[in-house]
Amino acid sequence: MNLVWKLLRQHISVPQLVGFFFANLCGMAIVLLSVQFYEDVLPVFTQGDSFMKKDYVIVSKRISTIGTFTGKSNTFTQEDIDEVKQQPFSKAVGAFQPSEYKVSAGLAMEGTGMQMSTEMFFESVPDMFVDVTSHQWTYTPGSQDVPIIIPRNYLNLYNFGFAQSHNMPKISEGLMGMIHLNILIRGTQGQQANFRGNIVGFSNRLNTILVPEKFMNWANQTYAPEIKTASSRLIVEVGNPADDRIAKFFQKKGYETEDDKLDAGKTTWFLKMTISIVMGVGLLISALSFYILMLSIYLLLQKNTVKLENLLLLGYSPSRVAAPYQLLTFGLNVLVLLLAVVLVLWIRGYYLDILTLLAPQMAHDSLTNMFLAGGALFILVSVLNVIAIRGKVISIWKHRA
Repeated sequence: MNLVWKLLRQHISVPQLVGFFFANLCGMAIVLLSVQFYEDVLPVFTQGDSFMKKDYVIVSKRISTIGTFTGKSNTFTQEDIDEVKQQPFSKAVGAFQPSEYKVSAGLAMEGTGMQMSTEMFFESVPDMFVDVTSHQWTYTPGSQDVPIIIPRNYLNLYNFGFAQSHNMPKISEGLMGMIHLNILIRGTQGQQANFRGNIVGFSNRLNTILVPEKFMNWANQTYAPEIKTASSRLIVEVGNPADDRIAKFFQKKGYETEDDKLDAGKTTWFLKMTISIVMGVGLLISALSFYILMLSIYLLLQKNTVKLENLLLLGYSPSRVAAPYQLLTFGLNVLVLLLAVVLVLWIRGYYLDILTLLAPQMAHDSLTNMFLAGGALFILVSVLNVIAIRGKVISIWKHRA
């Protein structure tokens, strides 16, 4: 191998290889940085709602003064729900199901002698809208344990309001998830039952207390069997939050979206589009660098055609003759991958400080997708290099024959 390499390396163009190296490094770094930046930035827009990752909006009917005095219902009928489902922007539609019974929850602080209790309410949505592991988000009728997702501002109200004014310890999200709520349900016919609430998630986007749909169905039938449940809110999964047909339809029907749900979805969608465009540019640069390398190798093989033919005549196989060039491109690709990862991690160190200020509770430690993308691009480019070089050498061998 050493003798073959010494013979074939005489016509190697260093400037061409350097050009390939930096072009490939630039393309690889852009692709990896795009993947990692998306992974790091996305939680800023969806923080606290890891159990609801898809684009969705919460819809309710507008409450007017006239409607309040005339007793006009603001609940959605089945015809209303079917109409929303038929819209081209809708991928899935679910109805919030409210609790028709009275609920109160208490929390005892051991060692302080203080207890908190408050009236509250439950709502549920179809399980397909909740992205929590099945063993956490499940309920068996008759069980005393009920999983709950609560708004994060409830915890903030306690930490920065009640706890601070009463000199009580503040509670982190991790600790809150270990605390059980004492829940008392009072039915419409005088029934009472105690349950234990297990907090499995927090939400910045839903201002409600979610329980599993199975529990809600069972509890309404058990503690308020004579009341027919009607929903005043819908959760709508949309394919493109930036679709102007969404706002036009809701405005026409007199529906409202809660707070900035639609704006947050639009921001996330534009983030995906921007990252996709940047990644596409990186892949284009990588493709051009691959073309530069192949052009350099082909020119090198062309200059060494006579030497290659002589080696083949001496009994060297096409694989052995192609091996030095394949090892050269493989080594360059390995170096490009390593330097690209180092470059991305270096840049990431700068923008993570800013993201930490925007979302101090988020963990930015996932590098898996970046490594997977880098490995996939490295394997793709290396395999194409090996195939192209071997094909060129075989064509010279056939021409000699």
